[in-house]
Amino acid sequence: MVGSQRLRLATAAFGAALVFVLAGCGAGASPTPGPVTLSFYYPVAVPGPITQVIDGYITQFEAANPGIKVNAVLSGGYPDTLTKVETTIKGGGTPPDVAVMLSTDLYSLVDSNAIQPLDTQVQAAGGDTYLGDFYPAFLANSKYQGHVWSLPFQRSTPVLYYNKDLFTAASLDASKGPANYAEMVADAQKLTKPDGSQWGIEISSDGIPYWLFQSFVIGNGTNVVGSAPNKVNFNDPKVVSALQDFADLSGKDKVMPTGILAWANMPNDFVNGKAAMIWHSSGSLANILKQAKFQVGVSYTVGENGFGAPTGGGNMYMLKGIPADHVDAAWKFMQFMSSTDIQADWSKNTGYIAARPASYQTAAMKDYLSKTPQAGVAPEGLQYAGAELAAHDNAQIQKALGDAVQAVLTGKTDAQTAIAAAQQQADQILAPFKD
Repeated sequence: MVGSQRLRLATAAFGAALVFVLAGCGAGASPTPGPVTLSFYYPVAVPGPITQVIDGYITQFEAANPGIKVNAVLSGGYPDTLTKVETTIKGGGTPPDVAVMLSTDLYSLVDSNAIQPLDTQVQAAGGDTYLGDFYPAFLANSKYQGHVWSLPFQRSTPVLYYNKDLFTAASLDASKGPANYAEMVADAQKLTKPDGSQWGIEISSDGIPYWLFQSFVIGNGTNVVGSAPNKVNFNDPKVVSALQDFADLSGKDKVMPTGILAWANMPNDFVNGKAAMIWHSSGSLANILKQAKFQVGVSYTVGENGFGAPTGGGNMYMLKGIPADHVDAAWKFMQFMSSTDIQADWSKNTGYIAARPASYQTAAMKDYLSKTPQAGVAPEGLQYAGAELAAHDNAQIQKALGDAVQAVLTGKTDAQTAIAAAQQQADQILAPFKD
């Protein structure tokens, strides 16, 4: 995407004001000497004009910081971005200066010595006062071993999208979504057509199937992970029950298509009326609202006990081994992209949850929420959120649980056997990592 045309998203007045506000982001830091060109890797995990939005922010940043240029590289999905960064480092190449990677990649990135801590920069920016401006649930993924390693950027939770028109037609209360798993199944049964032309609900299970599965688990009153990065809690009766609930939607209750459903297809199935409800990222909100020809409801994902969801999304990391004269410039860029006004605008343009509560107090966001109340659901839902699965050798741990989910959904094994096998595999992977 380097050299692509950049879209100026803000009006001249907004742009001028933003430049004025954000020019001071690096207050207290030494000026960046000479022209610096940063490399910025970012993934796309939700539909919409993400590249144009990012390019617009870079245009604004460069205007406020004439000595810094940013080459933005669309690096695929989250797994692609992590692989590209790790491959570059292992091959002795120069990594990007800043990269957006999953917040849950933290332990693996520290283990591989791929990123550098941000303690010095955070202290210069105000220390705990600076960090206190972020949602604690998102900042928790930034800290490890007494260091700050990243800043929240595009953060999300799964939410339940529902077609209000179809709810009304089925004599369901369109003013709210289901409050628990039993209600969701009952609603889905009324919304499913026997000929398969309309399903009550669709929940994807490709790519990162562990993530949406965690909503069932957290809604059951537990989680698959605790605070220790060398332990997971897969083999719990509530986790087994959650996986059975997931499978029953297509097996016993027949309100969801069988097999592995594709993440990328869910928004299209929803806006085209094929699915009356879907679970998807809050980051898909803007595109869904733009595409849908009906009234869209947004509620929370559920388990047997009620609402529940994992946090998700990506943080910005500064890579280790970048040129010394890039460090200050990279930090300025990270501050800019995580600033109150940019986070407010990013949330409006995508549906990602702004990383800072203050973003929701801006005039622009208040006006947006008054016209688009659906955008206020996900941040309110952080009260029901639990930690996303994160551990050492995280890709393999997530794969172990994801494989178990897929095996049960495709009828290859039962929930108890699959979860027990995933726990055993995870224990073996984590055995080298001591307390």
